[in-house]
Amino acid sequence: MRPERQLRWSSVLVALWLLAGCAGGERDIAVESSGAFPMPPGLEDEVGFWRNVYAHWSRGQVAFHDDRYLGLIYEVADLPGPMEEVYTPFQRDWVNARKERWSDRLAMLATKLGDRSRLSSDEQALLDKIEDAAGRPAVFGAAERVRSQRGLRERFHRGVEISGRYDGRFREIFRRQGLPEDLAYLPHVESSFQAHARSSAGASGMWQFIRSTGRQYMTVNGDVDERLDPVFSADAAARYLKGAYGRLHSWPLAITSYNHGVGGMLRAQARYGNDIARIVHDYDGRYFGFASRNFYAEFLAARHVAANAEHYFPEGVRYEPPLDHDAVVLRGNVPALQLARHYRVPMSTLVDLNRAWLRPVQSGSSPVPAGTTVWLPAGTTRQVAGQPIATYAVYR
Repeated sequence: MRPERQLRWSSVLVALWLLAGCAGGERDIAVESSGAFPMPPGLEDEVGFWRNVYAHWSRGQVAFHDDRYLGLIYEVADLPGPMEEVYTPFQRDWVNARKERWSDRLAMLATKLGDRSRLSSDEQALLDKIEDAAGRPAVFGAAERVRSQRGLRERFHRGVEISGRYDGRFREIFRRQGLPEDLAYLPHVESSFQAHARSSAGASGMWQFIRSTGRQYMTVNGDVDERLDPVFSADAAARYLKGAYGRLHSWPLAITSYNHGVGGMLRAQARYGNDIARIVHDYDGRYFGFASRNFYAEFLAARHVAANAEHYFPEGVRYEPPLDHDAVVLRGNVPALQLARHYRVPMSTLVDLNRAWLRPVQSGSSPVPAGTTVWLPAGTTRQVAGQPIATYAVYR
């Protein structure tokens, strides 16, 4: 089949798919708005897009869309080949080729409009799509704004299940800081609740702190990296967000600062106040790119889908049981093997529970530092008589 006909047929299939409600429609329910986390007019397309990414589009589907106007989706295509967590080289080439094809079509459309040339039926249909979603001026420059987004439905579904392990603990941490409990949904955006998630920018852990920021709130060195511990990093996130809100006085802006930084959001606020929709659409600050522009919309969509998981995942959600660990705080430096022997816990279990321990601590070449909170299996502290090396704690 010729490429032009493939694209034409794909567009027809996507239109039918949208009408059938597979990208929202009848299957969706309204996104909740609250005092702390409003759903402002002007962000409907962005929130709807990320709801599709999280709840409807599978990892076997790729949406080709405008990176500024998220209501402008050119097609949702089936990814060829085996479905892995990351693209295979063949799939990467396929996605890039398809993006280039859309860019070429959009460039031709812009040229013809500029020349006032006659449009083909396919070009007219494409123009109508752009006008409906973003207005005719969006045609110009659209060729440079084509972006691809792989569906995350399976990953998000699994993240919802994992969240059962942490949700209660995270909410307690935010309550203790006097913050909205629903901030506990943030890891759905950052890591899908993957404790060892790492980004290309060097962010680590479930809450995705970069090293420099992590050091302001946690222990991050060659022996212990508390960014990898979900509870410690949740506490750090709460303290960061409390400080951000204290300076910005707006939860949409404070949440966006988690990606873009407080300084960047203060500059955006100086120009547009607390109007997050205007900031998303008009602010052109340095480094305020696609990820920063979409961060609050992603949070709203993730919060909505996770809070209505049974609706969006009718196949079932098997939440993991809540955390139930003992915790002790070390009085002095103690080798990990000594801790394992003292508390009669297998070394492998101790390492698995204490995700912040890096290789030097795990191997015994460095001790677990004094002041470290150590997680133990539930009931351990009741079974071990005498605690000469630690004091009890619920969690830090």
